[in-house]
Amino acid sequence: MNFNFDKNLAITCKSKSQKIRIMSETWVSQNIFCPSCGNIHISKLPNNMPVADFQCEYCGETYELKSKNGKIGKKITDGAYSTMIERITSINNPDLFIMEYSADLQVVNLSIVPKFFFTPSVIEQRNPLARTARRAGWVGCNILYSQIPDQGKISIINNQKISDIKTVVENYTRAKKLQTNDINNRGWLMDILSCVNSIPSIDFSLQQIYTFIDVLQRKHIENNNVEAKIRQQLQILRDKGFLEFLGNGHYRKISNSQ
Repeated sequence: MNFNFDKNLAITCKSKSQKIRIMSETWVSQNIFCPSCGNIHISKLPNNMPVADFQCEYCGETYELKSKNGKIGKKITDGAYSTMIERITSINNPDLFIMEYSADLQVVNLSIVPKFFFTPSVIEQRNPLARTARRAGWVGCNILYSQIPDQGKISIINNQKISDIKTVVENYTRAKKLQTNDINNRGWLMDILSCVNSIPSIDFSLQQIYTFIDVLQRKHIENNNVEAKIRQQLQILRDKGFLEFLGNGHYRKISNSQ
């Protein structure tokens, strides 16, 4: 695979961001398969599409691309906050490709975050633009990438080593077991999954999860029985094959390889 961007595509472009957008989107459309179904080609959508950049003609899954020179870090800058919240609470939100490229314009890493891992708690509202700005009062947002559970960060390319199509599709299919269109239920499930991930040991106890009660209460101020909600979500994770119940309030994490 050629990891280089085609610089000739952006010769006439004036802005750096426009150059990167054209080169990175073209590279994905020419090199990347559909993580959802494994179709070897995804099509670039017209530039005037309001949400997605690509679509798989076989399964219909849509994708958006965010790219950055160097490491993504903890946050990803995105567009209008209100638009983002509206998108993630709808059924039309695309999956998100995350690309890291080098200073010499080579793709280094690429991962996919399925749309059902996005919740309001991972969208950070930025301060409104100043009155003197051209778009005074406009409110943007950041995607808190570090707060998305690891199960929702599926690697396609890691240090220019491309993953097997079958492995990516299997990881995507497994992650899809967590899909729910109810945004409140999704928020709880992702928050509990993040708590489970933060425990370093494979085996853990219910009491260890209870140490996150204050954090969860701040995120879900409308809930008056957080302990019961925790137990409910752990049962869902067990039923979906992400946890094994060992008895007496003890659990074991189930990895992708099992």
